[in-house]
Amino acid sequence: MSSCFEKTPGWLDWHAGPSKPRLQLPAGAVDAHCHVFGPGAEFAYAPQRKYTPCDASADQLFALRDHLGISRNVVVQATCHGADNRAMLDALVRSEGRARGVATVRRDISDVELQRMHALGVRGVRFNFVRRLVDFTPKDELVDIARRIAQLGWHVVVYFESADLPELWDFFTALPTVVVIDHMGRPNVSQPVDGPEFTLFLRLLREHSNVWTKLSCPERLSLSGPAALHGQAKPYRDVLPFAQRVLAEFPDRVLWGTDWPHPNLKDHMPDDGLLVDFVAQIASTPELQQRLLVDNPMRLYWPEESTK
Repeated sequence: MSSCFEKTPGWLDWHAGPSKPRLQLPAGAVDAHCHVFGPGAEFAYAPQRKYTPCDASADQLFALRDHLGISRNVVVQATCHGADNRAMLDALVRSEGRARGVATVRRDISDVELQRMHALGVRGVRFNFVRRLVDFTPKDELVDIARRIAQLGWHVVVYFESADLPELWDFFTALPTVVVIDHMGRPNVSQPVDGPEFTLFLRLLREHSNVWTKLSCPERLSLSGPAALHGQAKPYRDVLPFAQRVLAEFPDRVLWGTDWPHPNLKDHMPDDGLLVDFVAQIASTPELQQRLLVDNPMRLYWPEESTK
């Protein structure tokens, strides 16, 4: 996992030997949130990056896909690459139609480049509001980008901390596209599901039918951790009530992803096989698993093939 760049001190590399999931995934299952990093010797990391990761190539991502029993990927542009989307686009080409992309773009991107990215499989752009990861981008610039990509039928993916939702509410609800929220808006799982922060998040989905969310990253949200590794019954058990609540109310507007290769984790690196098995805790029936893992991501990313 080496590159010509020096990794951020203390960086945790992705799990090189994930377990084989016990859960039999439905045919056509989609990992709707994952990344590629470099390799840095081929696709340089951005000079303005906030972290330098280990390499995590398209070939390694697709090897994990096959190991886990997943059929397709949605590759989300990593902040360590900034608006240089070459590594992500290379992964789409290498996937031979089995991956779609979410890009990071600037206001000055040309229509020709947007069309080229669309032809390669990009179907969305990501707006990141997590201050420790990115520098501030003026909202008028983001609105301009959203208006342009709406003409292509793309959507906007947003990443933010739960405490920042009140400040971002008006911006999100004015976007002219489908809006996909990363990781359930990063709820504070030490608070109750019926607490004010998560209640506001649910209200956003309830009042705006164009808003979707990803039931992803329990390893990033949990305080209890991967308890199953220590002989207990349920990994990331404190995240379950939040994910189950969202799925119960909005079963047709949820996605799931591994978040491989799990950037910027500090305390442990998750077993991706365990993350797949965690899906069965969230979506307890084959019908719900079909919606979460196949029907919903196909409708959003491969609508030409979707029957739902």
